[in-house]
Amino acid sequence: MDRIKLDAWVGIFVALGLIALMGLAMKVGNLTSNDIKTTYVVTANFENIGGLKPRAPVKSAGVVVGRVDSITFDTKIYEAIVTMSIDERYVFPKDTFANIYTAGLLGEQYIGLEAGGDPENLVAFDKISQTQDAVVLEKLISQFLYNQASKEEEEK
Repeated sequence: MDRIKLDAWVGIFVALGLIALMGLAMKVGNLTSNDIKTTYVVTANFENIGGLKPRAPVKSAGVVVGRVDSITFDTKIYEAIVTMSIDERYVFPKDTFANIYTAGLLGEQYIGLEAGGDPENLVAFDKISQTQDAVVLEKLISQFLYNQASKEEEEK
């Protein structure tokens, strides 16, 4: 009888551990729901989005104000079109900047919104025209190496 109780307790702890791991995986993967209920959609064009993915957070001043809905490619202008859902509680001026940032050195990428000073606010289906692309680490390293090689050639 004691062996059965011990096995039952071990089973309960294993099940709780698996549930905790699943919850952690969903939290890390941005799959958990948040308190964003009613939203409005805005778009922005970027030449390079790096590793930005759908469901990535849209933040302003470090606060999550929305999520990336979809990412498409426009074959006419050869740019990525990012569609974002912004919580209706948060309004931004029409001259808001949309920047792609990386959380930490190799962390997830997200869109940061920096409010401008325009008296008119963004409304549903507006386009954010002022954007800054993602910083691609490989591109920076190759530019640095190219500059170093150029300096060595000049010194010779």
